[in-house]
Amino acid sequence: MSSKKKAKVILKILNKIYPKTPTPLKHKNTFTLLVSVALSAQTTDINVNKATKNIYPKYYKPEHFVKLGRKKIEKLIKSLGFFRNKAKSVYLLSKQLVEKHDSKVPKNFKDLENLQGVGHKTASVVMSQAFGYPAFPVDTHIHRLAQRWGLTSGKNVVQTEKDLKRLFPKKSWNKLHLQIIYYGREYCKARECYGLTCKICTTCYPKRKTPVKTKKA
Repeated sequence: MSSKKKAKVILKILNKIYPKTPTPLKHKNTFTLLVSVALSAQTTDINVNKATKNIYPKYYKPEHFVKLGRKKIEKLIKSLGFFRNKAKSVYLLSKQLVEKHDSKVPKNFKDLENLQGVGHKTASVVMSQAFGYPAFPVDTHIHRLAQRWGLTSGKNVVQTEKDLKRLFPKKSWNKLHLQIIYYGREYCKARECYGLTCKICTTCYPKRKTPVKTKKA
């Protein structure tokens, strides 16, 4: 089965299972979405949501985090891994927003990626989920699934993003990246499916007999 054909099959399966895709990170506004995405690096959305549950009712503007300062932000997010680095990023990006962007989250990739601790993936999430701009955020999770499903042979998330954008219609990107995340968590887990048991794997690779190992990102 060609990559294009696989993409059509996968899109059909995912649209049937996940007709709606709520944003997994809880947030109050665009700024808190940006903060949550920045905090989600190397941890789960569940952990981020637990950490921010008691933060966002009180602190939800860049000015709030600038006033808090790094040390207080550290205390608020101490339950998360790499909390010191993340507190530094949140403090500095808040400062940048106040000083350079009138406390508003910019609506373009260039300005977003110039913020402290904001890479292309984080910017893509904000552009797609907050502003509705067609983007395809690819993290290591999506990268591994795309490899497993034969949609890319890319050795990094940059190449995988290019391949997925080429294979899927632009209008599907914003919803699709969440559908892939949800599907991977529920049906195509690394240590349970092995590319053998879920509907996508059995449809795209009906003759697979032995567990396959996905390459590390």
